[in-house]
Amino acid sequence: MTSTTDVAEASAPAAAMSRREVLQALSGLMMGIFVSILAATVVSNALPTIISDLGGSQSVYTWVVTAELLAMTVTVPLWGKLADLVNQKLLVQLSLALFVAGSLLAGLSQDTTTLIVSRVIQGIGAGGLTALVQVVMAAMIPPRELGRYAGIFGAVFAVATVAGPLIGGVIVDTSWLGWRWCFFIGVPFALAAIVLLQKTLKLRTVRRPGVRIDWLGALLITAGVSLLLIWVTLAGDRYDWVSAETALMVGGSLALLALAVLVESRASEPVIPLSIFGNRTVTLTVIASALVGVALFGGTVFLSQYFQISRGYSPTAAGLLSLPMIGGLLVSSTVAGALITKTGLWKRYLVAGAALMTVGFGLLATIGAGTSMWLIGGYMAVLGVGVGMLMQNLVLAAQNDVPARELGSATSVLSFFRSLGGTIGVSALGAVLAASVARDLSVLGGSSSGSGAVPELSGLPPEVQTLVQDAYGNATAELFLIATPLAALALIVVLFVKEKPLKTTSGAERLEAEAQLPAH
Repeated sequence: MTSTTDVAEASAPAAAMSRREVLQALSGLMMGIFVSILAATVVSNALPTIISDLGGSQSVYTWVVTAELLAMTVTVPLWGKLADLVNQKLLVQLSLALFVAGSLLAGLSQDTTTLIVSRVIQGIGAGGLTALVQVVMAAMIPPRELGRYAGIFGAVFAVATVAGPLIGGVIVDTSWLGWRWCFFIGVPFALAAIVLLQKTLKLRTVRRPGVRIDWLGALLITAGVSLLLIWVTLAGDRYDWVSAETALMVGGSLALLALAVLVESRASEPVIPLSIFGNRTVTLTVIASALVGVALFGGTVFLSQYFQISRGYSPTAAGLLSLPMIGGLLVSSTVAGALITKTGLWKRYLVAGAALMTVGFGLLATIGAGTSMWLIGGYMAVLGVGVGMLMQNLVLAAQNDVPARELGSATSVLSFFRSLGGTIGVSALGAVLAASVARDLSVLGGSSSGSGAVPELSGLPPEVQTLVQDAYGNATAELFLIATPLAALALIVVLFVKEKPLKTTSGAERLEAEAQLPAH
C-alpha cells in the first residue's frame, strides 16, 4: 500500500441481507474457521510420529506447536485493523490462501526447519480467519440477530476441536495415508471456502479517504508480543523463570510495547486504537477474555495428557473423553445465542457462563488418578456449558458498544488478548505441572522426573506406574485449582459490564450512517 493511495475500503452490503443470504455467506466463513481450528488440533496426536520421522528433538516438538500459535496471536491485531480499512472479503480469501500455502509446505516438508516455517505461514492465515470471521459476521448481521449465528460459530468451533485429534490419530494409524495428510486434509476445505465466499459473500465498498496502516506500530507490537511469548514458552525449560534471560527478554518486551504505545498514541490510524480502551465495555470484556484464555487453555490443554498418563487411555480414547466438555459448549452456545436473539438480553448469560466456568474448574480441582470417569465427564460438561455461554458473548457485548468503524479493531483486540492469555496459560501452567510431577516423583531418585520427559507407562514396573499415575492426577488437579480463582476474577469483571440494548442494524449499515455524519 503506497502513500498515494488515498482510499481505503471497508465492507458493506448494498441492502440488509435475508436469513438465507446470511446462511449462504456463513457457509464459506464457517468452513474457513473449521479448517483453521482443525489445523491447530489435528497434529496433536500425530506429532510424536512427525518429529520422529523428521529426526527432530523435544524442543522442535514444542516449536511446531508454538510457531503457529505465536504467528496467529501476533498477527490478529493487524488483520483486525486491515478489516477496518480494506475489503474484508478479499482479506478472508487471502487468509485462506496463506493457510493453503502453509499446509502444502508442511505436508511436503523434508526437515523440521521447513515444517516450523510452514507452521508460521499457517498461523498467519489462521490469525486472519480468527479476526476476520467475526468481523464479517458483525458487518452482515445486526447485534440483535448475531446471537443466533454466534451459536453456529460455537458449534463449528466445538466440532472442529474434538474432530481434529481424532482425525489426526486415524490418519497416522492408516499406513497408506501417513502423517503428511494431517496437513493436506484441510487444503480442499480451504479451497472450497474460497470458492464459496466468492459466490455467496456479496459486499460492496464504502470509501474512507486519507487512511493508511501504521506499519511501525504493527512492527513494534509484533516484536514486543513475540518476545514475550517466546520467553513464556522457553522459561522453566531452557532457563529458570527468575534468571538473566528472563530479565533481558521481559525487559526488552516491555520496552518494545511501551514504544508501541507511544507510536500508536500519535498515529492517525493506529493498529490498536488506544481510544477504544476508553470504552468501559471493551476494556472489561478484554480483561475477561484474557482471563478466560489463561484459565481455559491453560487448564484444559493438559486433560488429554491426564487421560493418557494418569488413566491409561489411548490418544483416540482421550479425544473421545473430551466430548462432555465439547457437547456442553456446543449446546450452551447455540441455546444462549437463540435466547439472546429472541429476548435481546445478554448480560445474564455472561454472568451465568462465568459462574459455571468457575464451578467447573473448582470441581475439576478435586480429581485424582482414581476419580470416576462419569464424575469427571459431569465436571467437564459444567465447564463446557459455562464457556459456551461466555466466550462468544463477550465479543457480542463489545461489538454492540463500539462505532462501526472500530468493529475490526475491537473484535481483533478481544481475540488477541484471549489468544495471548491462552499462550501464557499453557506455558505457565505447563511449568507448574512439570514442577509438581517432578516433586511427587522425587521418590524415584530423579530417574523419571529429572529429565522432564513424559514417561512411557508400559515400560515401567507396576508399582512405579501407580506412582506416575498419581503424580499426574495430582498435578492436573493443581492446575485446575490455579485456574479457579482466575475464572472467579473473570466473573467479577463481567458483573461490572453494563447491559445495553442490542442494535438492530448491521455493522455495514452503521458504517454507512457514520460516513454521512459531519467530521468532528
